[in-house]
Amino acid sequence: MFEKIKKASVAAVAVLAVVGCVAPPEILTDGGPPTVRRLTAEQYRQSITDIFGENITVAGRFEPDVRVDGLIAIGTAQVTVTPSGFEQYNSIGRNIAAQVVSEEHRDRLIGCKPVSLGGADDACVREVLGRIGRLLYRRPLTEVELDNHTDIARAATAKLGGFYEGLEFAIAGLLVAPEFLFRVEATVPNGRELDAYSKATRLSFFLWNAPPDAELLNAAARGDLNNTRGLAVQVDRLLNSDRVADGVRAFFADMLGFEEFDKLAKDSTIYPAFSLRVANDSREQALRTITHHLIDLQGDYRDLFTTRRTFLTRALGAVYRVPVGVENGWEPYEFGANDPRAGIITQIGFVGLHSHPGRSSATLRGMAVRELLMCQKVPLPPNNVDFSVVQDTDNPIYKTARDRLTAHRSEPMCAGCHKITDPIGLALENFDGLGQFRDTENGIAIDASGDLEGKSFRNAAELGQVLSGLPATVSCVVDNTYRYAVGRMFAPGESSWRSQLIDDFSENGYNFTYLLRRIALSSAFYRIGEVENMAGDKYSYNRPYTIETTQQENRS
Repeated sequence: MFEKIKKASVAAVAVLAVVGCVAPPEILTDGGPPTVRRLTAEQYRQSITDIFGENITVAGRFEPDVRVDGLIAIGTAQVTVTPSGFEQYNSIGRNIAAQVVSEEHRDRLIGCKPVSLGGADDACVREVLGRIGRLLYRRPLTEVELDNHTDIARAATAKLGGFYEGLEFAIAGLLVAPEFLFRVEATVPNGRELDAYSKATRLSFFLWNAPPDAELLNAAARGDLNNTRGLAVQVDRLLNSDRVADGVRAFFADMLGFEEFDKLAKDSTIYPAFSLRVANDSREQALRTITHHLIDLQGDYRDLFTTRRTFLTRALGAVYRVPVGVENGWEPYEFGANDPRAGIITQIGFVGLHSHPGRSSATLRGMAVRELLMCQKVPLPPNNVDFSVVQDTDNPIYKTARDRLTAHRSEPMCAGCHKITDPIGLALENFDGLGQFRDTENGIAIDASGDLEGKSFRNAAELGQVLSGLPATVSCVVDNTYRYAVGRMFAPGESSWRSQLIDDFSENGYNFTYLLRRIALSSAFYRIGEVENMAGDKYSYNRPYTIETTQQENRS
């Protein structure tokens, strides 16, 4: 079954490639500034795996990512590395370098043999650092850079008494260099377009959430990414790879705020079915549902809010109260036509995540729909709001969440925000704080009816239908995909391009692969606007690069 789905997916991408060749002319934009984006912990780990292999362990903690304007992908362009964070990177890098040069791995990863184990060998060092450095920096090292790192290896060899000890020190230096820790984008001489290696990096992290592989770097070296045909070949190769699912997972994990799963907790007395396994599996369930629908089935993005197809483990089956045959692992499952669950907003990964440890929350769930799925900002409540009525789930007068929220909204300062969140969240009240289905609360039948943008619904499944038909749902995913790709908000001159992206996405069946390809092949994706006071220095305006360069020099 899944092999047939995979073949259909590849065929669909091939068809999209043909469609993409006759796409409407792109509305040209001035572009935005180049970015310098710190690698996320996931991107760091994937880089090490891609470059050195799965047997190299990344051991250590990373500084937390920061969410800006709704996305971590934008936050990565606005964060630096603190002194303590640098020490963590240094410790992790030294550990990785030690594994690379170890007797267990050196034959596979080092390649050349030194003339002497106890002395320097510049030729061997240059070969190794040039090859590894090209992958770590996502571009070839300059002669000056290669000379400097070779000098470091030679000095370390003399001090530490061994070739591999010196090489280890030099590799560790590459691993803490800003050119590795940050995705530093450079421009062509006229400054209005990314250079070929920056194009390769932006493209690969967008579609794979990983650094460019050797083939993509070779294409950049040949200049293939600077012409339409060569770029299309590489974009379609990346889209036809199984690894595009990793890129889609990374995007939706960012868009849906899945870093919050790291802090997810439930009251075990109230929800005895909750466990760390359930938390991890609910995150994975959502991502599997999304990638299966969008990549394997090449489905309509809007149907994510109505689909009944998903995947379950035995731990999740206990919460959903459905039988799961496999003892370990995942199996496909489809909720029945009359089942109350339909769409990703009824999965534990949504209703459970956007709840309190001991109770559900119509407000948090409504806010999540507005902000994450419709890109509509909900104001934060004033500091002096009294939430006691809402929190009292045993209130003898206000027995249901709807009753308690109605009483809470009687306060003028609360009415405005709750008016735009609660009608949405109350549609999900049939799911308790963990996500288990219930018909009643405190013996009172739950009323899950409401309206959204003038469209009425009676329950969660109908809410999903309404959500799937809203223009804001479509524009939100388009906006987030592009902002995720470029690491910034839309530039002032990109409003027409944004409108064109939304129209093209709609006209092509809301196919997410089409959207990825449309962005990846666009000139807007690589276009660079004028940056004030650049003075010929492509890094002069970027603070994180300057800080990291200073720390690197101090360490050396």
